[in-house]
Amino acid sequence: MSLEVFEYMKKYDYEQVVLCYDKASGLKAIIAIHDTTLGPALGGTRMWTYASEDDAILDALRLSRGMTYKAAAAGLNLGGGKTVIIGDPRKDKSEALFRAFGRYVESLNGRYITAEDVGTSVQDMEYVRMETRWVTGVASGSGDPSPMTAFGVWKGMKAAAKEKFGTDSLSGMTVAVQGLGHVGYYLCKYLADEGAKLVVTDIFPERVEKVVQEFGARAVEPEAIYGVEAEIFAPCALGAVVNDETLPQFKFQIIAGAANNVLKEERHGDELEAKGILYAPDFVINAGGLINVADELEGYNRERAIQKIAGIYDNILRVFAIAKRDNIPTYKAAEVMAEERIRTIGQVRNNFLRK
Repeated sequence: MSLEVFEYMKKYDYEQVVLCYDKASGLKAIIAIHDTTLGPALGGTRMWTYASEDDAILDALRLSRGMTYKAAAAGLNLGGGKTVIIGDPRKDKSEALFRAFGRYVESLNGRYITAEDVGTSVQDMEYVRMETRWVTGVASGSGDPSPMTAFGVWKGMKAAAKEKFGTDSLSGMTVAVQGLGHVGYYLCKYLADEGAKLVVTDIFPERVEKVVQEFGARAVEPEAIYGVEAEIFAPCALGAVVNDETLPQFKFQIIAGAANNVLKEERHGDELEAKGILYAPDFVINAGGLINVADELEGYNRERAIQKIAGIYDNILRVFAIAKRDNIPTYKAAEVMAEERIRTIGQVRNNFLRK
């Protein structure tokens, strides 16, 4: 294996990686648990056609670490975890596969709580629930978290506009949205309702057509989205879209979207800063879905969840304040905000432990 898993775990302080295989259902999955200082690890299950097993493991590792920071920055008493299932979500799903996965989740006895993510659905989580109670986002709970994620991104985008332009109104602004799945679609709805102009793209033409027809968006080819004239770029597909190839094309003033791991490398965050492009860090702005499913753990209350998710606006402004306080790029400021909370609460929770 070319990926040195233990070295990677040591470098970023991971706790556990579980490789899951079930012959009967064809399940091949990786559960990564990064940090449980604040509470049990919560993170969704992604199903994707990975080019290699190394790619799948690395994705699980990166995503789980992102969930640690996301939960901490959102003020939740949860740690970070993530699952990736290797397979085509359009062809390889079955009841048996998700129930087999549920057995693995159950074996962790509450250290890891799962939910839906890219390539999985509420129905898939219902199958998981047949084998374990450590699952959220089910039909009897909060359901599909996508609209809530979109709501949080919209709120965070408004905060970024306030910081950059002095107003949080997006009316009349052009927003380039990349990825029109569940989250991207609902984000477009919020933006269109506010009067923003939309430029959109997706690898699935039917998604593009739907957004064009419903919201009057202008469609471009997938590779063209990076060079469009727009105040705001909202990446809502997969990660690493801010990279050496795309950065020189940017005419945006703000990057604020739902995708995870938007920066291919940390230095790309430095380059955004140098270009004067304001970056709303992904794990802060896209925490709405996590906040929503986490509310299930208290007995789901929709209005309470919406109120908590609206707080992403203030969290984004707090990140910008830390960036100015410490004279660092916003991506580093977001990590500082999360790490300060993990460190402080971790110390508090060490009080009165039995020796």
